[in-house]
Amino acid sequence: MSQQQEQATRGFSIGELASLAGVTVRTLHHYDRIGLLRPGHRTRAGYRSYAEIDADRLAQILGYRELGFGLESIRSVLDEPGTDPREHLLAQRGLLTERIERLRRIVAVINTTLEAQTMGTTGLSPAEKLAVFGDFDPDDHAEEVEQRWGTTDAYQQSAARTKSSTRQDWATITEEASAITNTLAQALAAGLPATSVEAMDAAEQARQHITRWFYDCPVDMHRNLGDMYVADERFTATYEKVAPGLAAYVRDAIHANADRTAT
Repeated sequence: MSQQQEQATRGFSIGELASLAGVTVRTLHHYDRIGLLRPGHRTRAGYRSYAEIDADRLAQILGYRELGFGLESIRSVLDEPGTDPREHLLAQRGLLTERIERLRRIVAVINTTLEAQTMGTTGLSPAEKLAVFGDFDPDDHAEEVEQRWGTTDAYQQSAARTKSSTRQDWATITEEASAITNTLAQALAAGLPATSVEAMDAAEQARQHITRWFYDCPVDMHRNLGDMYVADERFTATYEKVAPGLAAYVRDAIHANADRTAT
């Protein structure tokens, strides 16, 4: 029997469970007080001892917390009569999938705003921006972008192109960018190296996307953009929300594609 199996059999102390789950002992005390997670039994000395089923419940609690559920809501969901633990896992997976897709869409929106480096304004009304971008307003970055790159040819080219972009154009732009991000995230999750054909092809699609919608983006310029994804914490944060390590992976794929194109 392994050490982990032995521990599961004899139960977890509150400190062991807290360490295993990455929470504080104080958090488990609070969960006990409100009846959200009570220890399976107590030792003769009165210490809390958690069984494996308690650890499973804690995992479900933390999953719902990550999804933004309040503690009272979580208790109501978990304590609903007749519910199957498998149903909770399926429900959490569905909610997390929806969240991942939303985050990927946000990444696409931010990318089409920041990575272009040159965008003036979207030219959309507030209602149209809300319909396309949700509560993220890309025009919030317009002043910064103009200050940093307003004198470049790329800025002038992008400003001219995006000035006449319609609501449908912007919807297409974000959908295309989201699909490219999704492809790269899937390649990373599959363990494919950034130098793989799949990753490099996705990087090339990203470069062509910029060229088609914003400004001519040769491979050397795209290589610089890839560096910015890691150097600029805003890019890094949005990519990391989709998948840990994705920002560096995208940069490496862009570099690999640039090297491939140059040879």
